[in-house]
Amino acid sequence: MKTIILYTLLIFGTITAAFAQKDAAAKAILNPLSLKYRSYAAIKSDFSFTLDNAQDNMKATQNGTLTVEPKTNKYKITLYPQGTAKPDVEQEIISDGKSQWSYNKSDKEVQLSNVDKSSAGFNPAQIFTIYEHGYKYLYTGEVKEGGKVYQVIDLTPEDDKITFFKVRLMIDKVKKIIYSALVFDKNGSKYNYVLKDLMPNPPITNDTFTFDSKAHPGVEVVDLR
Repeated sequence: MKTIILYTLLIFGTITAAFAQKDAAAKAILNPLSLKYRSYAAIKSDFSFTLDNAQDNMKATQNGTLTVEPKTNKYKITLYPQGTAKPDVEQEIISDGKSQWSYNKSDKEVQLSNVDKSSAGFNPAQIFTIYEHGYKYLYTGEVKEGGKVYQVIDLTPEDDKITFFKVRLMIDKVKKIIYSALVFDKNGSKYNYVLKDLMPNPPITNDTFTFDSKAHPGVEVVDLR
């Protein structure tokens, strides 16, 4: 499950083509959304991630927390064991914009590597504005769930070599924030992120985006730089 989540986040990080402005209604929704997110110095959000593959009779959900500083490309992803909530930590992926630490609690190991700054680099700090580059987009209407109204926009990647063919965004019409992102993979799997309790400008420090070895005694640091 851990590798699946990283794989799905990586999907979002590999879109690098030009901004594809295809649908005026979708653009009218996405542009203010982009300005809203970019006005924040930092963003923190709990999320749930669900993998669903009916063909393989597989469905699993895991919870996590994402903290990002979009302007500095700093981020921290915390994953919790399946079926549990905070404060147990199963895995963390942390970056200060230059280095990345990938911590696995069960292996008692953290891998230290340089941040991939290539065009295909994994950059969770941009996950709230993934739609800005490399997609054609289409507004498909509104849906009501749990007493709330969501605007639905389908994103289609311009690069046909990417392993998925569509991302469906659900946007809270009142709050003007992304509620969920559903990825349709070409292998029949669906990956759904649901963002919860989004907090703009949370109280953070530089230490938020580094791995504290002293707080993790007995953890081996594997330097891959």
